[in-house]
Amino acid sequence: MGLSHAPEVGRSGVLSSGMCGICGEVRREGHVSLASLSRMTSSMHARGPDAAGIFAQGAIAFGHRRLSILDLAPASQQPMVDNELGLGLVFNGCIYNYRELKAELRDLGYRFFSEGDTEVIIKAYHAWGDECVSRFKGMFAFALWERDTGRVVLARDRLGIKPLYYTEGSDFFRFASTLPALLAGGGVDTSLDPIGLHHFFSFHAAVPPPRTVLRGVKKLEPATILTIRPDGTRTSRRYWSFNVRERPTDRRMTQEEWSDALASAILAAVDRRRVSDVPIGVLLSGGLDSSLIVSLLGELGHEDIRTFSIGFETIGKHSGDEFRYSDLIAKHFSTRHEQIRIDADKALEVLPNAIESMSEPMVSHDAVAFYLLSAEVSKRVKVVQSGQGADEVFGGYSWYPSFLSTNDAAEQYRKAYFDWNHSELSKLLSEELLTEDFSRDFVDTFFARTGASSAVDKALQIDAEIMLVDDPVKRVDNMTMAFGLEARVPFLDHEVVELASRIPASLKLGDGGKFILKQVARRYVPTEVIDRPKGYFPVPSLRYLRGPFLSYVREILTSRTAMDRGLYRSEFIEQMLQNPEAEMSPKGHSRLWQAALLEAWLQAHAI
Repeated sequence: MGLSHAPEVGRSGVLSSGMCGICGEVRREGHVSLASLSRMTSSMHARGPDAAGIFAQGAIAFGHRRLSILDLAPASQQPMVDNELGLGLVFNGCIYNYRELKAELRDLGYRFFSEGDTEVIIKAYHAWGDECVSRFKGMFAFALWERDTGRVVLARDRLGIKPLYYTEGSDFFRFASTLPALLAGGGVDTSLDPIGLHHFFSFHAAVPPPRTVLRGVKKLEPATILTIRPDGTRTSRRYWSFNVRERPTDRRMTQEEWSDALASAILAAVDRRRVSDVPIGVLLSGGLDSSLIVSLLGELGHEDIRTFSIGFETIGKHSGDEFRYSDLIAKHFSTRHEQIRIDADKALEVLPNAIESMSEPMVSHDAVAFYLLSAEVSKRVKVVQSGQGADEVFGGYSWYPSFLSTNDAAEQYRKAYFDWNHSELSKLLSEELLTEDFSRDFVDTFFARTGASSAVDKALQIDAEIMLVDDPVKRVDNMTMAFGLEARVPFLDHEVVELASRIPASLKLGDGGKFILKQVARRYVPTEVIDRPKGYFPVPSLRYLRGPFLSYVREILTSRTAMDRGLYRSEFIEQMLQNPEAEMSPKGHSRLWQAALLEAWLQAHAI
């Protein structure tokens, strides 16, 4: 058995538990290439700057990069091998209820050699098998090796907060926390997947699992356990699901009772995410969601709350910051607040680095904002809470009310959500990459199998189950972990999501959206923030491509690499370059930026 650890003194000078990057390889025969595994592990240095570890035995090897959050002692190093139980583990994430589980496992007779959550997963798996995941409250992706059977078990958390990608060849299976780590390992088919490509342009860059834009790379679906046997055969099962629809038994609940239940659930979710051996901050946008998190931390008696907001230059009528509201919340709750102001030159300067940090190409402007915010926040704290998920779970987007009156949920979803429809894509993509209307078919199939009867519940289901995972959740993970910053998202606590799925749509969509969440917030948050117009994380220079940003886009799309790739029809690209603001998606995003972003991502990863 080979096990090596290479401690690296990071900002904290300590070693940790599970926040990090993981990777591994399983071969049907022969030995794993340690050179390949080492390249994969090294490529994730930013996700875990504090230490590295590799475990290898015959046809199996695991790699790990570590970020110090829980259990700051060397005993929690990964890969973690429990020789007594014959189990080995690499784990990315945080099990918030690990102390309660540890006490339960001790009562069953288990002995522990560490204080963190990593060892709890090993013991829990030994005690309860793969059903252990149903007991975990947290975010996680892990791979576990059974010494005596040779089986490898991979699992991902319920809402896909922690990523897990994989690739396979005729005799190997590799996995990693990031897609670029798999590329570093070699042997990946990097040709473009026409179905993944169609989804990228239709769903605002969200490619539903298991696909990515590359044929040779897949991602494990959320709430899924994948078991790999020594002969290479695999089985998978989904261990959790939720259905957005009213239950007959819930119809007698009053609005006040729903508010009470929701307040209790969110308070518990924020409280769980305080578990840490290092200080915690909040990414404060000044909107309802992050403001509520700050208020609940105060309600829980959390001392010395640190908050961080980012702002950009205004372009025309479009403000680049929401400091007015974030300052109001910071003052009201007496937080240690920092405004981070970014000029356009800085945003353009880091754009290539932000794109390189993406596991998959992500078109939302928020990605660059989160990258810049994380770069600064990571110098102050190592853990933050963030408000992602509330819009999808509680009906906060402007297009949801349109589903109340439609007779065709799928068609309405395409009108409201798709950045490009199939006929529009025929103007952009080369003929060989565009065949069937895959994204239309995906929505039709998804809506047909949901348990929801109403159109609005179907829309809320697809957004929370699919689009949320592969747009805002992935964006926050990639951009924060680019600087070894862990982001926790209380609105995606699975108990909050389960409760929200039962709340009637009328209590979500009222008052311009998120009505029930606003009712909860009125107990804690100033009304000026609750009743303000809905805002977004604005980066105006990427919405309106002008000056140096337009030059950057032109350089990418007219480069020799782009021309040789032949992904786009050159005449349409030139048309968009001549008038970049003429081609905007229904939600006001630049289609030219979306095309450039994909090409820039492919070039950044030498694809």
